[in-house]
Amino acid sequence: MGDMSVVSPRPHMVVHTQQYESSVDKYSVCHFLKPGIIGLAQIQGCKGEIVERADIANRVRYDIFYMEKWSLALDAEIVFLTIYNAIKGEAKTY
Repeated sequence: MGDMSVVSPRPHMVVHTQQYESSVDKYSVCHFLKPGIIGLAQIQGCKGEIVERADIANRVRYDIFYMEKWSLALDAEIVFLTIYNAIKGEAKTY
């Protein structure tokens, strides 16, 4: 349908977006890109339930890094590492 990219920052639920916009620095910057199915933050282990403020802050940090350093090679690396992580298994995978 074209609503999402394969690789890009992953979207959050609307209620979380409203909550974090005011409490997490630069949270809204990630909304300049089309949301993705897989993202850099997820392959770096920043996925699953948000328990501490650092969890969402790290996701935003990786999302901004992705936006600043985007390249086809980075997208290919993220796809490869996603497949690798799916095969080896991870603790925080839902």
